[in-house]
Amino acid sequence: MSILAALKALRTTAKTGAIGKMKTSAKGVELIHSFEGLRLDAYPDPGTGGKPWTIGWGSTTDEQGKPINPGDKWTRERADARFLQHLTSFEAEVNKLLDGKPATQGQFDALVSFAYNLGPGNLAKSTLLKRHKSGEYAAAAVEFAKWNRAAGRVMAGLSRRRAAEAALYRGQ
Repeated sequence: MSILAALKALRTTAKTGAIGKMKTSAKGVELIHSFEGLRLDAYPDPGTGGKPWTIGWGSTTDEQGKPINPGDKWTRERADARFLQHLTSFEAEVNKLLDGKPATQGQFDALVSFAYNLGPGNLAKSTLLKRHKSGEYAAAAVEFAKWNRAAGRVMAGLSRRRAAEAALYRGQ
């Protein structure tokens, strides 16, 4: 079963919790997948050349929350399952951070991708989130570009990801 099929099955059978909580669309999942890529052997962070080690669809921890280590290997099934766990967690965090403020599907998907890559703590303290919550959507979209560094260096991959997130946020 493909990850998108598994995601659809999970979403149609799971309890969704509070009414009005958004979920990532297939377009959002595809965006995350396109930038994270699927790697079944652990690899070092491109920004640091070391920690945090990553595996699967961008996982830096396993199912028990333990860090990924050099030499770790996963199956596709494990990577897909962990992705769904991560995605559900980041969706909940973004919904909580939005605090009832409206978001289009594209805006929500872009914010989840951002949180998936940089963590909900960075989203929480960002001007991006502040601008979104105050309804300054054009200004919020501009903020994505500011988050393109790792270990103090501008990373081309992060610049491309932030541009794609901003475009999705804008509904493009």
